[in-house]
Amino acid sequence: MIYAENVLICIAVPLAITLLFTRGGARRLSASFIAGMIVCILSAYISGFMQLMSGFSAEDTSIFLSPMIEECMKLLSMLFCVYVFNPSDDDIQLCAVGIGAGFATFENCCFILSSGAPQLAYVLVRGSAVGVMHIVTLVALAKGMQLLKTYKAFSLAGIAGVLSLSVTVHGLYNLLVSKPGVSSYIGYVMPMICAIVLYRINSEWDDLTMIKNSNNYHTHIGESNE
Repeated sequence: MIYAENVLICIAVPLAITLLFTRGGARRLSASFIAGMIVCILSAYISGFMQLMSGFSAEDTSIFLSPMIEECMKLLSMLFCVYVFNPSDDDIQLCAVGIGAGFATFENCCFILSSGAPQLAYVLVRGSAVGVMHIVTLVALAKGMQLLKTYKAFSLAGIAGVLSLSVTVHGLYNLLVSKPGVSSYIGYVMPMICAIVLYRINSEWDDLTMIKNSNNYHTHIGESNE
C-alpha cells in the first residue's frame, strides 16, 4: 500500500517551483500538468467511494464507473480553463495535453509503486497504452471544444456530446484490456492508433486555420485599399 498524497507532493512541489521561473506556454503546461495529477487523485477518491457504495468489484468499477468519473473530472478541469481564462484554441490544446500527461504520469507512478514492475515489457505497455489513452481522450475533448467555439455551439448538448466521445473511448479501452487474449492486444494498440489519427486531424486543422487567417488578412487588405 502506498500513500498517493505523498507521491503527489513529491512530484508536484518541484513543478510548482518551476512556475516561479517560467513564462508563457511553459508555465501553462507545468500548471496543467499539476492540475492533471490533482484531477487524477480526486478521481481515484470518487471511484473508490462509488465502488464502496455500489458494491461493484474492482473490475466492474474500472469498466462501468471509472471512465465516466475520470472523464467528467477531466471535462470539469477543461471547462474551468475555458470559462475562467478564455484561452485561444492553441492554449486549450496545451491545457488538455498538460492535464492528460499529468493524469497519466501520476496514475502510472502510483500503479507501479503499488504493484511493482518486474518486466520491462509490462512497463512499456503500461506507458504506451494507459498513458497515451488519457492524453488521447483529453485532446479529443479539446478538439471538440474548439469546434464548439468555432461554430458558436458551446452549449450543454454540445459539451455532453464531446464528453460521450471521450467516455466511450476510455470505457472501450478498459473493457478490451480487462480479459487476456486477442481483445487485450487490440486494447493495448488502440490508444496509439487514436493518437496517430488525432495527430493527423490536428495537422489538417492547423493547415485550415492558417489558410483561413491568410484569406481574412488578404480580404482586410483589399478592403483597406478600396
